[in-house]
Amino acid sequence: MTRLADQAASRMVMSNTLARQAAPRLPLRELAAPPRFSEVPIVARKLKITVLSGGPSSERQVSLKSGRAVATALQSLSHDVTLADIAPDHLEALDVPVDMVFIALHGSFGEDGQLQRILDDRGITYCGSGAASSQLAMNKVAAKAQFIHAGVPTPRFDVVGSDRVDRVLGHWSAPVVLKPIAEGSSVDCELVRDSKDLRGALVRLAGRYGQCLVEEYVRGPELTVGVLGDEALPPIQIRTKRELYDYQAKYLDNDTEYLFDIDLPPEVLENVCALSVKAHRSLGCRDFSRVDWMIDGRTHQPYALEVNTIPGFTDHSLLPKAAARAGLSFAGLCQRIVELTCRRMGG
Repeated sequence: MTRLADQAASRMVMSNTLARQAAPRLPLRELAAPPRFSEVPIVARKLKITVLSGGPSSERQVSLKSGRAVATALQSLSHDVTLADIAPDHLEALDVPVDMVFIALHGSFGEDGQLQRILDDRGITYCGSGAASSQLAMNKVAAKAQFIHAGVPTPRFDVVGSDRVDRVLGHWSAPVVLKPIAEGSSVDCELVRDSKDLRGALVRLAGRYGQCLVEEYVRGPELTVGVLGDEALPPIQIRTKRELYDYQAKYLDNDTEYLFDIDLPPEVLENVCALSVKAHRSLGCRDFSRVDWMIDGRTHQPYALEVNTIPGFTDHSLLPKAAARAGLSFAGLCQRIVELTCRRMGG
């Protein structure tokens, strides 16, 4: 893993320089008038669908909410829906024959390829990215290496284990962001502003997870862009009173803002949308995802943070908000994902 990070970091400067030239461009008129998706009527063919939620990860409670929302939406479209809480040692829900599985598990087991591999082995059709892409996206270091290879700019980074703290301290100074390599929902993410606090923070996080990610702190607006099929949904700016958009800001604070009226030049938003589709494809993702970005407030250069292969699916989650902005209701979004899965499987 350390070698992978070193190889990726050595290509960082070149990738960030070339990314703007390599990125596909969307017409500006498409930003002024975001793509509109027609509402989905009650389907003519009722499908038998199991919605999987819960799971063993730190994001279990969010996943349970996502699963309930998806199940309710699909039931409103007349599908035959079963909602199941699932875990590695609790797979009975997969024994029931269905047309497809809708995965609403966030974090480990549900989003890192483990569940997808089980479904593949059983020959069960499911929505969303496959096992290899899910595993790649969940590992922030591996995903960043793919971004760099594809010409998608991402902040400079390094991998830190307990045995590399001194070496890293020789090359990094605050402010930096520290993250677990394979956790979602910004669990245990930390912004270190003072270099005197950096050693303790590195030792603490590397000790908890074995390894952690140290990442350049990009000052500026934070955006997220949903991808549905091969189209970017309208970008959303995230504004929080906290220094970092962490777990508290995402799920507990009532004053976090999500804005569609973004004070950035249209060509910057155009570039972020194009790069979001490119990041999605660089990891081999399919059907849907959500790509998180930091925008340098001075240069307006975008930097990809990560791709979420199973973002939140509640009425307050960001992918549904972006879909609604593009004219697609929550039930319509769920149905569109079902349709994409059917089309991919030849159904």
